Amino acid sequence: LPASLRRELRDPLGPVQQDVSGVPTDVPVVAVGDIVTYHLTQAGRQPSVAVIDRRTQREAVEPAVEAAVLDDDRRHVHVDNPAGTITAPLVAALVDAIDDPEPVGLVVEGEEDLAVLPAVVAAPDGARVLYGQPDEGMVQVTVDDEARETVRDLLSRMEGDAERLWAVLER
Repeated sequence: LPASLRRELRDPLGPVQQDVSGVPTDVPVVAVGDIVTYHLTQAGRQPSVAVIDRRTQREAVEPAVEAAVLDDDRRHVHVDNPAGTITAPLVAALVDAIDDPEPVGLVVEGEEDLAVLPAVVAAPDGARVLYGQPDEGMVQVTVDDEARETVRDLLSRMEGDAERLWAVLER
């Protein structure tokens, strides 16, 4: 993640809300972040994909939150992804999880924040990608061509092997 994009990525990609009541129940949901996943599961909503790293705002989540996001009926896949990066293994695991008809949890060693971006590109039309907006609430991105184009633009301005990213995302 180049320094030039850090400020831009602080702006939410969709509306910010305070609870999960506005999340449709009839569409796939990709939850990125432990607290978002926790609130969904506490409301009886099982996200199609939950991407967690057992941290919130760079601090370890409370044991009750960690237990809640790990102790469920999802299959869990572990993947390494250092802070400030989007690795090919993370993207591949995310694409596989989105394609899986059963709920999947991606447990990230490192940082999961940027997983929002490939999730928007990989999720089907109408799906929701949810992530936390620090000290504000939860962002709900409705996946459509406009959201994908916005994210593709952001991804194209990141440093690294763009060809490999697109190859993994579009396999």
